[in-house]
Amino acid sequence: MSETVTLAVTPEDSGSRIDKYISDNIAELTRSVVQGLISDGNVLADGKTVSKNYKLRGMETITVEIPEPQPLDTLPENIPLDIVYEDEHLLVVNKPKGMVVHPAHGNYTGTLVNALLYHCGDSLSGINGVIRPGIVHRIDKNTSGLLIVAKNDAAHLKLSEQIKAHTFTREYEAIAVGAFRNSVGTVDAPIGRHHVDRKKMCVTEQNSKHAVTHYSVLKQYGGYAHVRLRLETGRTHQIRVHLSYIGHPVLGDDVYGKPYKGLEGQCLHARKIGFIHPHTGDYMEFCSDLPDYFRSVLNKLEKM
Repeated sequence: MSETVTLAVTPEDSGSRIDKYISDNIAELTRSVVQGLISDGNVLADGKTVSKNYKLRGMETITVEIPEPQPLDTLPENIPLDIVYEDEHLLVVNKPKGMVVHPAHGNYTGTLVNALLYHCGDSLSGINGVIRPGIVHRIDKNTSGLLIVAKNDAAHLKLSEQIKAHTFTREYEAIAVGAFRNSVGTVDAPIGRHHVDRKKMCVTEQNSKHAVTHYSVLKQYGGYAHVRLRLETGRTHQIRVHLSYIGHPVLGDDVYGKPYKGLEGQCLHARKIGFIHPHTGDYMEFCSDLPDYFRSVLNKLEKM
């Protein structure tokens, strides 16, 4: 199904080109894609079609109809995978920082899905379509760590049910900015799309979903903290949004915090996952050692 997004232009945006404004405010759309939507008549300003070089006057209502994405011709690629566990039903992969999980605009190759297609061939669940075969849950490009991949639809459905029921264990470790007053705590705050910057999520009551993150401070380093986090829910950017919301953004997060010299992206690692095996019914749990980039930052903090 197509999706319709409505944007309310503010006076501050007056004079901006409409294609740039839309790409800046809708995360999944690049400027070239927006230009194609404009050419196809899928973008309206106050109910009227416009050209791609249309300059905003301010106070317009922009309507963008995003057609259902066409299947991508995703090709297998011989990319090494760090496989922690594998059987005929699923596999657990330790994703490196910097790898995108599935193809999308601007990232058609070099993704985890490209690597999985090479490794697994046709043995991946098809519930999420050809763009995301086998992908039960995701982690951000600049987040490292464990995620589970389903090899058939039956396994995918049972694993998804566990995530929905909050019985799927997901623990992360992060380095957060600031000194925590409490060594343990819970952030219970709904998350939805940012009303101005559509590339971001935020804590909001409008068009949001229930979100809960539990945290404990492993060690405080002056103005930084090594933190363990457990997801009760799994919303987009949940840990990054919640930590920023309580005043302790993830170190290096240039979207919800600030960049950190020598670190590309946030210092966040999906360290543990646990689940009931969809075929055997046994509980399984896997842990991943902290990667070199994470340990390097910890070593620097130890010396401060």
